Amino acid sequence: MLPWFENNKRPLYLAPMAGVTDSVFRRLCKEHGADVLVTEFVSADGILHRNEGTKEMLAFREEERPVGVQLFGADPERLAEAAKSVRDWVQPDFIDLNFGCPVNKVVCKHGGSALLKDCPLLERVASAVVKAVEPVPVTAKIRLGWSAETINARTTANLLQQTGIAAIAVHGRTKEQGYSGVADWEAIAQVAETVSIPVIGNGDLGDVDQIGFRLQSTKVRGLMIGRAAMTSPWLFQRAKHFLQTGELPAEPSIEERWRHILRHCRMAVAEAGSERHAIAAMRGRLMAYSKGMPGACTLRIDLQKVSLVAQVAAISERHLEQVAGVCAGGPYY
Repeated sequence: MLPWFENNKRPLYLAPMAGVTDSVFRRLCKEHGADVLVTEFVSADGILHRNEGTKEMLAFREEERPVGVQLFGADPERLAEAAKSVRDWVQPDFIDLNFGCPVNKVVCKHGGSALLKDCPLLERVASAVVKAVEPVPVTAKIRLGWSAETINARTTANLLQQTGIAAIAVHGRTKEQGYSGVADWEAIAQVAETVSIPVIGNGDLGDVDQIGFRLQSTKVRGLMIGRAAMTSPWLFQRAKHFLQTGELPAEPSIEERWRHILRHCRMAVAEAGSERHAIAAMRGRLMAYSKGMPGACTLRIDLQKVSLVAQVAAISERHLEQVAGVCAGGPYY
């Protein structure tokens, strides 16, 4: 068994998200209580071609452990070879196989959720990687199926279990749904009841109440938090406090949020070396952080233009002054 599931532990995973879960963000989420981290997905071809950008995506620090590297591809031999290379380069705690990505540029190469339509190939891919990297454990992430008419998550999960996959994360939507609609937690629960290996539930885990309810009402062994972590990385810590004490902790203050945002910006700059490049790349992240803040629409207009940490700091100071003015009875502009 994976050690983070031992003694009835129910870990909270940070979901792998392209362009989001870089090392800086992973470390911040770890500080905020995430138990298990996974890199952005990396293509087998990028690894085999020794692509420099791919190597950067594989990098992680010791404090991130346990951490897995997520791979995608559709050729069993090439994916197995790529997994061995990853094992030797960075020694991850596990390899994760992406059988769930709905993005067309991945699916058109027969990767990600495309394999949900070809279970024999999915089985060959999983078997090849498990054998190639043992004793390093291999996990997988799937969706419910390709479409509402072809839901096959229980079949897929059974196949993966038979190949030696150590745990399965299930996103409660089909490929055709993308990220629309509502995650089907009844279907996730059915997968958890079908296999003996740990099932990690994923989808619509946006607040502490949902996290507590899903763990208490299904047999999932852990949860994977994705888009909600982009807005509220402290969700992990708050959820753990609730699960341990039954008390609903307060949301961080606006001041605490801004301290986190500025720290994220400074860490990104230190990692990238180029301030303008790092902050420009952070704009989408800043948009996510502004969600739910007072005057979020105005904030987003300002934040989408920043290219320096000082500009973000100035927006922070102005926003805090405006929020303080509203609390004192003044207007918010």
